[in-house]
Amino acid sequence: MHPALSIVFFTTASGAGFALLMLLGLGAPLGLLPPSSGFGFAALATAALLAAGGLASSVFHLGRPERAWRAFSQWRSSWLSREGVFSVLTFLPAAIFGIGWVFFGATGGFVGLCGIAAAALAAVTIYCTGMIYASLKPIHQWHNRWVVPNYFALGLMSGFLVLDFLVRLWTPGPSGVGLLTLIVVLTAWWAKEQYWRFIDTTSARSTTATATLLGSRGKVRMLEPPHTEENYLLKEMGFRIARKHQARLRRVARLTGFAAPFLLSLLALVIGGHIGGIAAGIALVSAALGLVVERWLFFAEAKHTVTLYYGADAV
Repeated sequence: MHPALSIVFFTTASGAGFALLMLLGLGAPLGLLPPSSGFGFAALATAALLAAGGLASSVFHLGRPERAWRAFSQWRSSWLSREGVFSVLTFLPAAIFGIGWVFFGATGGFVGLCGIAAAALAAVTIYCTGMIYASLKPIHQWHNRWVVPNYFALGLMSGFLVLDFLVRLWTPGPSGVGLLTLIVVLTAWWAKEQYWRFIDTTSARSTTATATLLGSRGKVRMLEPPHTEENYLLKEMGFRIARKHQARLRRVARLTGFAAPFLLSLLALVIGGHIGGIAAGIALVSAALGLVVERWLFFAEAKHTVTLYYGADAV
């Protein structure tokens, strides 16, 4: 599939934003985060900017952006529509939670319940984002059991890295967030490796023979392509990445997206103080770069079944 930069930014930024909002909505009412109104403002503003900015960028991928509002009407059958609905619903309790925390210093009672509600809706939003791709049966690399867990794990990893950095700006001393960040980074790395192993060792059930129902007559091959030149289907769904580039980009994703953030977060946890804060900040920047590469690969490695009609043997 053709990796549109707007969708790459959307899936990485919104995942981080909603995951951070989920962590704030749970952590603040439970007293696990700095109660400072300044911290609440910085953390909630960061979450809102990431989530809203990611959602806004997805509109640029549409042929008619002015009709984006129509997506909300198909929530009964479309995961994309459900994502839009739940993302908007998330901001309602999040706004009450933010006002109560920032202006009144309250994180318990009704304000805390709004935070928990926002966290639950943010989790549902991330799930819907993953299901947009996992529900597409013609794409084997997306329609599998690893896609939604990966969206959750990578979103939580980025959310924890942002939270760890922000917490260190207010409390440079030891924090349980740092230890949880290490665990989540390792979990996300493991989940991503499992996904890569799955798509490398399996292929879709559809082949040229099954797609044409001619397999019983012998080996099936296309006599000639349906079109004499590249068309929309080939540009969007027939995008191919060279194996050597695929391997190189995976190494970049492993190094910058997982290995470096883990080692830097470990350094921040052990050293603490201002140096720990700097290490946590570098870990966040490195992870952001790695996740962009990872998400670009997520789209570039996907193969649509329609390419069987254009000469592909299997997808």
